[in-house]
Amino acid sequence: MVALRAENAEDLVVFGGYLQDATVRIGDIAWLPKQQRLALVCNRFLWERDTPPWFRSRCGIHFETVTKVQTRGIPMDAKDHILELLTIHAVEQDSRTLISLAFAGNADMRLEAEVVEAELTDLGTPWETPNRPSHDG
Repeated sequence: MVALRAENAEDLVVFGGYLQDATVRIGDIAWLPKQQRLALVCNRFLWERDTPPWFRSRCGIHFETVTKVQTRGIPMDAKDHILELLTIHAVEQDSRTLISLAFAGNADMRLEAEVVEAELTDLGTPWETPNRPSHDG
């Protein structure tokens, strides 16, 4: 079971490694502007297991101090639409941090936050999956 906390852009690179190829149902993404929080639940592939059988696990992620969220190429009204997370990238600037969640199909979600403050936690028991994500090219 993985439980991680991110406090800077480099920490989010670690999150990206654990979350590569995670699937996210749009209905499992919540932007809570009054709480300055973006939270989501995904099915992450357990890359830390390097031999079959392959597993996935439910995983919760939340970002704090988020003041703005923008999406591109994401049909936010299609609650059952599934996104595949490719990577997370962050750039710390003067008084803010820009966090990008890049998804397959040229879709992304951009967060503007005061600082990097995020947590990633596996939820429940992993389950076996017959498919291991592959990256052609």
